[in-house]
Amino acid sequence: MQQALILADRANEFGEVPVGAVVVRDDAIVGKGFNQTISARDPTAHAEIVALRDAAQILDNYRLVDSDLFVTIEPCTMCTGALVHARIRRLIYGAREPRAGAVDSSIHALSNPSLNHQVEVVSGVCEDEAAKKLSVFFKAKRN
Repeated sequence: MQQALILADRANEFGEVPVGAVVVRDDAIVGKGFNQTISARDPTAHAEIVALRDAAQILDNYRLVDSDLFVTIEPCTMCTGALVHARIRRLIYGAREPRAGAVDSSIHALSNPSLNHQVEVVSGVCEDEAAKKLSVFFKAKRN
């Protein structure tokens, strides 16, 4: 999670919402990403999607079986769908996202028993640090 937090700071440097993500397989980072929606002019360039794309290229497979995704904030609906399609084994996230979070907050997208793949979820890892990055970012935007 520490690497994801560092990537969140990188997003912040580009004026992006500070979210970072890494894909890990066999104790090695195989994919990295941070929010790039503004700079890339791409609504799908969330940290999770960028990290999944990076891992898929490195592993030469869009199926990321036996891989875990660490992300600083609770994923949205789009990102949870990508986790299922990529066959991510486990999602580990930091802070909840009360408005758009689709794992535990607004909806429970990964709890749907009809999904063809189930993702294990661990929440609250480095939660305070991840939440602080977001609150500082948005406070600065409001001022």
